[in-house]
Amino acid sequence: MPHTIPDLRAGDVAMPVIGLGTWQLEGGAAQAMVEKALELGYRHIDTAQAYRNEQDVGAALAATGVPRDQVFLTTKVWVDQFAQGDLQRSVEASLKRLKVPRVDLLLLHWPKPKPALSETLAALNDVHGRGLTRAIGLSNFPSALMAKAQTASEAPIATNQVEYHPYLSQRTLIAKARAMGSTLTAWSPLAQGKVATDPVLIAIGQAHGKTPGQVTLRWQIQQGVATIPRTRNPARLAENFDIFDFALSDDEMARIFALARPDGRLGEWLDPAFEWDVD
Repeated sequence: MPHTIPDLRAGDVAMPVIGLGTWQLEGGAAQAMVEKALELGYRHIDTAQAYRNEQDVGAALAATGVPRDQVFLTTKVWVDQFAQGDLQRSVEASLKRLKVPRVDLLLLHWPKPKPALSETLAALNDVHGRGLTRAIGLSNFPSALMAKAQTASEAPIATNQVEYHPYLSQRTLIAKARAMGSTLTAWSPLAQGKVATDPVLIAIGQAHGKTPGQVTLRWQIQQGVATIPRTRNPARLAENFDIFDFALSDDEMARIFALARPDGRLGEWLDPAFEWDVD
């Protein structure tokens, strides 16, 4: 029996705490994985214009028997489409590829200094006001810029999707999101597989009959962070989803927090106009 997936309140929408990330699932691979994920009980699918697989995600949604209103669908606008007019046209093209009238969440993929954030947020709010997305948000925005984006936005910033795993502290960003009434969503939540050999995570997993990956994903959702692990392996897809029948103690949570280190970041693609939070 599929698990009932808890939701996070993200802006004006409820977002399932775990989803399937589809980065690098190109050449039709995303369709098979999305179909399998929905069969297993996943109800949160994440894609992006830059992933070049929106059409495959759309094909999977069309092929499945899961009603569209039961699937939380996220896509992201790429940085070369941030200008007024360009953003709106790019979203309309995304919806055609996805074969849906709207998405549930639309994110700005990375911050860029030009065009001005106020222009981009106005365009993002325009597509929200037109009903092309139920909610809007950000991806890879440091905390100060996240707050600036909310000031420039009429609609609430539902989430900030960022790299987050045991080796990278996002304490400042999590605190900012909570203060704003927003959320964080973790990409590369398993540190690109590095958690699998971690002695601390192995030991905690053994105490619960779980893998290090399952422990890591559980650690994230117990913080109120959504997580979107990506995999090409159907067995791993089922494993990642099987995290709702155990809980980590305060001591176990603290041991995982202690794994963070200064060189833990894996995705260093932030525009030099901006700076990451130090913790």
